Amino acid sequence: MNLNLGNVSNALIGKSLKTEELKGEKFNVFWGLPIMSSDAISSVAYAGEEILLILMPVMGLLSYRYMLYASLCIIFLLFMLIFSYRQTIDAYPGGGGSYIVATDNLGTTAGLVAGASLVIDYILTVAVSASAGTAAITSAIPSLLPHTVVITLLLITLLVIGNLKGIRESSRVFGVPTYIFIFLILAMLIWGIIKINFMGYIPKSSYKIPDVSGTITIFLFLKAFAAGCTALTGVEAVSNGVPNFREPSQKNAKIVLMLLAFIVLLMFGGISYLATLYHAVPNSNVTVIAQISWQVFNGGIIFYIIQAATAVILVMACNTAFAGLPLLVALMAKDGYAPRQFAKRGKRLNYSNGIIMLGLLAAILVIIFKGDTHYLLGLYAVGVFISFTLSQFGMFKRWTKIKINGWKHKAFINGLGGVLTFVTTIIIGVTRFTRGAWVVLILIPIIVYTMEKIKRHYLKVAQQLRLSMDELIKYEKVSFEGQKRYVIVPIDTLNKSFLKALNYARTISENIIVFHVSVDDEVTNKLLKKWNEYNIGIPIIVKKSPYRSIIKPLAKFIDSEEYAAGPKDTITVVLPQFVVTKWWGNILHNQTALLIKSILLKRRNIAIVTVPYIIDEN
Repeated sequence: MNLNLGNVSNALIGKSLKTEELKGEKFNVFWGLPIMSSDAISSVAYAGEEILLILMPVMGLLSYRYMLYASLCIIFLLFMLIFSYRQTIDAYPGGGGSYIVATDNLGTTAGLVAGASLVIDYILTVAVSASAGTAAITSAIPSLLPHTVVITLLLITLLVIGNLKGIRESSRVFGVPTYIFIFLILAMLIWGIIKINFMGYIPKSSYKIPDVSGTITIFLFLKAFAAGCTALTGVEAVSNGVPNFREPSQKNAKIVLMLLAFIVLLMFGGISYLATLYHAVPNSNVTVIAQISWQVFNGGIIFYIIQAATAVILVMACNTAFAGLPLLVALMAKDGYAPRQFAKRGKRLNYSNGIIMLGLLAAILVIIFKGDTHYLLGLYAVGVFISFTLSQFGMFKRWTKIKINGWKHKAFINGLGGVLTFVTTIIIGVTRFTRGAWVVLILIPIIVYTMEKIKRHYLKVAQQLRLSMDELIKYEKVSFEGQKRYVIVPIDTLNKSFLKALNYARTISENIIVFHVSVDDEVTNKLLKKWNEYNIGIPIIVKKSPYRSIIKPLAKFIDSEEYAAGPKDTITVVLPQFVVTKWWGNILHNQTALLIKSILLKRRNIAIVTVPYIIDEN
């Protein structure tokens, strides 16, 4: 059976969309909220647990009090970021967030650092969220624990396919589960509070609380605060993706940003409060949110529904990255700091190359860290807070420079946001350094260096390709009189594919050389015998290659005095290449023509023409 890749692609992601259909592929507020905010919304499922993981081994029962204090500090920082990013949306409606803001106000290097930080954060978002989704599944079905990595990779694959379908399609598929999760968590919060405060329920901890009573220290509290700051990841995605919203895009993005703030306030604050009431204890096999919902709903069907919804929303959180990173990398590609393929829209009008790259890199992280969220979270949040800081100070510099009406108020908000995020960045970097933050701090300079290298390459290519007026005039005066056109046709076997290439060569020149590289005397003798029998009428040159190289003898022949072409003559190499119709057929052939082409393309004095011969196997 012939596998048609086009049909498979259409079945998985849909048919190609016209460019003018792009307007219809953007979010309104209702669908933009779950897609652009799913990362921040889903973070409430594990942010509180990360705080308890730090406090519980030292403080035991007292951990719950200081967990609330840490949560309040994080919520305050959340609203500072929300107000700051509202100003960013007004100032930079083209999207790009921290990358554009830092580049425009703090310079190219700062912009690249912000961009690299966001790229790392988005990749980690997919790896962490998919792994956390798997943890929710295995909490409900412990027998699946040995298959954690496989389940996580499967979830990432489904997300890549879903996002390749296009913005509108993915918002419908992934938006509904986010709203279901919000509704279920709010219902759990309300019923959980009523059950204790009005129904007299006395909670029993699912796991033993450590029998310790250490004292709180500033370093311990800051460490817990830094761990809980994972709840703030994803906040910048709305300002990064303003162009993904329908007009008026700025207004819609700001509405989504405020809705996000209030949802995170209710859910993160509420779950932290319930954790203190129901004495949830961090456990590697059962999440905190699972422990709470088990007690609130007595382990009934609603518990399993909440676990399923939690698993889904944690996976859906990846969509914040799938919506943000491709757009960010596309902006970088347009500026010349990333491969230009990332700036091209795919068949469904999304940046499909960025989506595929994100999925692959996240999958590699999952395999390396075996799908363990606690290991992955050690790398998390450092990058995003670096980008937060650069964005805030960039906006502060902008207001102090342009001094528009109300600039002092705006500068104060961004300046305070910059100080707070900078301090938080230092806290996260220090407290998480040994847990993996050092990896991120090394990766950022490497990515920045790579992006600068890409930019230099594009500049060098553009410089050498640029045509000046003097060169154009000189080109117009070039005389082709007396210039000869030589054609070389390499031959391995005398067959229909070669004959078609030879016939084409005859149409462009009378000076034709058939060239054979001999790596096997028996094969060469058979070729020469057949060549003489058919009496082609064109001489054949044979060069032996003791080291079995096909390309070097050809290149050496062109450069030799034996070859008749002069330095100003035109040399064309006509390569016969047969093409098979079945996708797996190319694996069975040597692809010699492609190898020859890859080497000769680097030589300035040679033109290459490939003449295909179709092999129909149907």
